[in-house]
Amino acid sequence: MKKFTKNIEDFTCAHCSAHVKGDGYTNHCPHCLWSQDVDINPGDRASTCGGLMKPIGIETTGDKFIIIHKCEKCGKIARCRASENDDMDEIIRLSNNPEFVFGK
Repeated sequence: MKKFTKNIEDFTCAHCSAHVKGDGYTNHCPHCLWSQDVDINPGDRASTCGGLMKPIGIETTGDKFIIIHKCEKCGKIARCRASENDDMDEIIRLSNNPEFVFGK
C-alpha cells in the first residue's frame, strides 16, 4: 500500500483564515500551525473526520522540528515535519507547552 500521496493544494486555514499556498507536502497552516484531519495516510484525503487538529507540542530530530497535532473531534494524534515557511515564533511558543507530554 502506498504511504504518501503528493497533493498540491491551496487552502484557507479553518482556524486563522490565512490563505495557504500548498507545495504538495503542505498539511498545516504555516501561520498558526493548525491542521485538519483529512488523511489516513499522508495526502490521501481518505479520512472522513475533518476535525481541526490543534498543534499541541514539538519534538526535535537533529536540527528538524516535528509538530504534534491532536484532532479536536476524534482525538487522533499525528506528527508532521515543520516547514521552512512555518512561523518560528509559533514553533518556539509551542515547544514551551508544559501541558504536552508525548505518549500521554
